[in-house]
Amino acid sequence: MSIAVYTATRRQFLGTAAATTAAAQQNVRSARRPNIIYMHSHDTGRYIQPFGCDVPTPNLQRLAGEGVLFRQAFSAAPTCSPSRAALLTGQCAHSSGMLGLAHRGFVLNDYRQHLLYTLRDVGYTSALAGVQHIAKRPEMIGYDGVLPTASTKIADVAPVAVEFLKNAPRQPFFLDVGFFETHRVFHVPGPQDDARFTKPPATVPDALRTRQDMAAFHASARALDAGIGDILRALESAGLAEETLVISTTDHGIAFPAMKCNLNVHGTGVSLILRGPQGFRGGKVSDAMVSQIDLFPTICDLLELPAPAWLEGRSIMPIIRGERVAINERVFSEVTYHAAYEPKRAVRTGRWNYVRNFGGRGRPVLPNCDDGPSKDVWLEAGWSGRIVPPEELYDLVFDPNESRNLAEDARLSTVKQEMRAQLDRWMETTQDPLLKGPVPAPHGAEINDPNGVSPQEATIKVS
Repeated sequence: MSIAVYTATRRQFLGTAAATTAAAQQNVRSARRPNIIYMHSHDTGRYIQPFGCDVPTPNLQRLAGEGVLFRQAFSAAPTCSPSRAALLTGQCAHSSGMLGLAHRGFVLNDYRQHLLYTLRDVGYTSALAGVQHIAKRPEMIGYDGVLPTASTKIADVAPVAVEFLKNAPRQPFFLDVGFFETHRVFHVPGPQDDARFTKPPATVPDALRTRQDMAAFHASARALDAGIGDILRALESAGLAEETLVISTTDHGIAFPAMKCNLNVHGTGVSLILRGPQGFRGGKVSDAMVSQIDLFPTICDLLELPAPAWLEGRSIMPIIRGERVAINERVFSEVTYHAAYEPKRAVRTGRWNYVRNFGGRGRPVLPNCDDGPSKDVWLEAGWSGRIVPPEELYDLVFDPNESRNLAEDARLSTVKQEMRAQLDRWMETTQDPLLKGPVPAPHGAEINDPNGVSPQEATIKVS
């Protein structure tokens, strides 16, 4: 199938979108299927107002007050491309093939496993605005339209999404809107982001530089929220709000030490807010543990579509319909490559988080933490010499910040064995390539030396 990258006018896009067959349009109208907007930010975790954080995001707060907020949502892979690939294919990162960063040469096994193809089969048109980060070039994916933006920052992406909504196609649409924010480098703090009265995240000490760092994150979050507000208002002005499922989420935790690229709550915990028809209304809050791989099967359930055979997640619709209070007893997450190779896997239940670090390195992989003032604080304190144990076990009741590793506590040996066995079964069931030993990067991929310090250092091209 040819992929059209639209760089001309909205009219050109709409003319192409209108080419969907009349039969397909009639089927969609009779099914009354909702539009879908998937809005995703970079590196935001749960550090926004609806999750109780002192990071003002009034538009996201309003969205949560009108929709359904999931307080225990987790990324399947707390690195940029693997997390998005997991959400959009409904399977773990190693099942989809996205084991590293797309712009560094990693790819999906099959781009036709992307959600847009399942939606296209029932009459949806698809469009991308801004960040996609699952392919080196967006035309590899297969959107009906790639809307031109000057950059992937929200100041450039939001107006394009707004214009799309003003001239939305007649058939239902899937609009993928990705934002650079809140990725580093952060925005410059304004008067509203006073570092004197800012609390840094839980993993770093409360010091002048970490407060200033977090104040800059606040500024990025404000910009993110303002753009999202513009999109939500455009949806309402176009009269589409009632018939559109809005999915607001992020890829993983924020870009601070021991957060992004880590398999603890600070790395895998993500915001997830849904608003739309068929139960996604009312300012409800769910404590059910869900994974982002559950979104694809949820959409299939919502639209009454057969679930593709490759899906590994579970629909959250039983929760929305009030039939169940939970769908998962456990969720899994993984890292293989980010800037550098750092293989690790985790299984999380309501009580425990178990992490296994593979390869026997025993030291931090510093290039997998983005550069910034908070990283500098850790480096100056001797981070490079810290021990990374082969196994980690955290009690989520008595240690919700996951700061006290209990893997060597003899009193919990049975718990550790059970969690280890659960992880082993998942890896075997999903045919994790890590079971066969070190996982090579694909030909042409660019990776950092794990012994380096910064992701900005010279990369190694895999031959």
